[in-house]
Amino acid sequence: MHPYRGRFAPSPTGPLHFGSLFAAVVSWAHARSHQGEWHVRIEDLDPPREQPGASEHILHCLSAHGLTWDGLSYQSQHTERYQHTLQSLIDLGAVYACPCSRKDLNSHHAQHRSDCPRPINSAQDCALRFRSRTATHDWRDGFRGHQSFPVEQDFVLRRRDRLWAYQLAVVADDHAQGITHVVRGADLLNSTPMQLALYHAMAWSAPEFSHFAIITKDHQKLSKQNHAPPVDTQKPVANLLNVVRHMGLPLQGLTPKSALGDVLHHLLEHWQNSPVLSANDICQADH
Repeated sequence: MHPYRGRFAPSPTGPLHFGSLFAAVVSWAHARSHQGEWHVRIEDLDPPREQPGASEHILHCLSAHGLTWDGLSYQSQHTERYQHTLQSLIDLGAVYACPCSRKDLNSHHAQHRSDCPRPINSAQDCALRFRSRTATHDWRDGFRGHQSFPVEQDFVLRRRDRLWAYQLAVVADDHAQGITHVVRGADLLNSTPMQLALYHAMAWSAPEFSHFAIITKDHQKLSKQNHAPPVDTQKPVANLLNVVRHMGLPLQGLTPKSALGDVLHHLLEHWQNSPVLSANDICQADH
């Protein structure tokens, strides 16, 4: 058995909102309850979408809530890692150059253009896609039990604008960092089979995946795109008590005047009893 190593991987497209704080707390609690490490990885590979100062605000928010980390990394510092992984997949014959835009594929029912694929070394203005060979991937989810999801179509590894795609970067990083457990929201369930396909192609051992119910408001996932308000870092105890409530756990005498350490201790003692962890539905936010 390898020592437990988990991670929280936010994108610096804005401050943390309540949904992302909730995700951070669950992954932190999972790691700490297993006497494991918890790493923070800033996924800063999409400069057009990044917000100045967001990385610093995210780290300040985590620290203000007592969520200390054992390692900190930035994806922008590891582009050679992604290039090496991509080249390995190319050498395996698992990658092709695709000139098709998302609009092309959507308008032709996922049918590629007649000039696709193109030779990788000579293709310009092309995305590089992974050639999926297995329609369905199965895994045992740490919260949900047996899962079986299809890879519905070939997926992008490097975008047409030459920025690295999420699926390639996250698998390369998790492997390089020795991540043993990935704890994240159920909105990323559909990403898991694509990531398992890459692990299989590279002959790498995959981590254990665990997906919990996501936080929503008015039937929409809390997100920066939906203008979810940032977490107030001046009220960490109140915020964590709200996390406890959304996890369906009793407060047992905790109040906004409780010490931060007492709230975190309560979370670590009781978080595994949360119905949110194994729920297949969503968790409605009340703020």
